[in-house]
Amino acid sequence: MGSAGAPFQRIIVGVDGSQASVEALRQAQRLAVPLGAKVLANAYWDYPQVYSGYLMMGIEGFEERAGEILEETVRTAYGDETPSNVVAALVRGHPRDALIEASRDADLVVVGRRGHGGFGGLLLGSVSSALVAHAHCPVLVVHTPESPPEPA
Repeated sequence: MGSAGAPFQRIIVGVDGSQASVEALRQAQRLAVPLGAKVLANAYWDYPQVYSGYLMMGIEGFEERAGEILEETVRTAYGDETPSNVVAALVRGHPRDALIEASRDADLVVVGRRGHGGFGGLLLGSVSSALVAHAHCPVLVVHTPESPPEPA
């Protein structure tokens, strides 16, 4: 956790390309700005369990596509100018396990509820409930708004 002067320094947001994760990024930024905190926008990806069977079938674009979805989601949330306190990262690992592990060094984790991004490997659907049960810091689960607001 942060020092007494800055109770929140690191807010981690799980990003999967869904509208719910766009809203999670926006809410994290609304909290981060007055607190002077960093927002770590993390997209978690991994090869499918059947990966070895696909070695010769051109699956090398998997990580690249996950990176594109991360960039698109950050751009949708914040527009063309990503705020200086936001750091986007592509992290290899299962979203549930990797976010729970990342929560050890975070002050807050923000995820969208029932994320259904355009990429199955980044799906955050059941991740929010696992995080609420097992995270090492507070968790904010964000619902998708009825009508998407303009970028922050």
